[in-house]
Order: sequence, then C-alpha cells, then structure tokens
Amino acid sequence: MPTRGVVYVHSTPLAVCQHVEWAIARVLTAPVNLHWTTQPVDPGARRSECSWTGRAGTGAELAAALRQWPMIRFEVTEEPSPGVDGERFMHVPGRGLFHGIMGASGDIQIGEDRLRSIMASARAPEALSHALEKALGAAWDAELEPYRYAGDGAPVTLLTRVG
Repeated sequence: MPTRGVVYVHSTPLAVCQHVEWAIARVLTAPVNLHWTTQPVDPGARRSECSWTGRAGTGAELAAALRQWPMIRFEVTEEPSPGVDGERFMHVPGRGLFHGIMGASGDIQIGEDRLRSIMASARAPEALSHALEKALGAAWDAELEPYRYAGDGAPVTLLTRVG
C-alpha cells in the first residue's frame, strides 16, 4: 500500500543542490529535477521541496540519503498508512537528525513506554519539561521555523517512487 510525504530542503549550499537531487532520485528510483529558490533567511543558500509517493519506509530512506551532507537543513515527512505510523525527520547542522512518530494531524506523538521512561528518569519538574521538549524535537522545530516560514508560497515538485 503506497504512502506519501514531503521532502523540505530548507537550506543547502548551491554546490550541493545537484547532489540532493541525485540522492532523492536514488531512493525514489526516478529522475528528480527540483525547482530551487533562494532561501530568504540565508540568501547564499537554496531551498526546495517536493511531495513524493512510495512504499512505507521511503521517508526514512530519504532522510538517511540527505543526512550525508551535514550542512543541509531539511525535513522529511511520511504520512501514516495502514498498519504503519507516520514519521517526521528533521535535520539541523550541528544538532543532527531528529526522528519522531507523527500522528494524522502532523503532531509528534510520544509512545506510552517512552513517556514512562521519561517520567521515571526525571528528578525534578524542570528535568521532566526538558526531557519532554527533547522527545518532541522542540529544539529542531525552533531552529527550522524561520526557514519554514520563508518557504511559504514556494513551488512544490511532485515525485513518485518507481520501485
């Protein structure tokens, strides 16, 4: 059963744009030609986004492929599909990759076992708050938000996984 998602390349150096396209093409086993625009938050960088359709797990493969360039700011989402949770991956230079389970509304979901572990290890209310913020990817969200906002109204490329 196919699913779909979106790749947001929030910022990348111009010299890496073609490599990003090749990486996405390898995962989707289809040619990729993204429409790149200047990233207003970082005028020396470029931004692009594409919607994709493919089998469950494609989002993780796309995130792994893009992670090869630590200077890229990106997000990959995969919508839930029958029997499979949705996922969101966020990458910020210097912070690394965040992975979270995504509900139907796009919110990060924290599972029961993870919540129990966080509650058991927190020694004070501040520690609990910090652990929950980390589990929700709040630091990644905060760093990516200006880049997301700058991309409003930008063109989107539609892609389909071949295999």
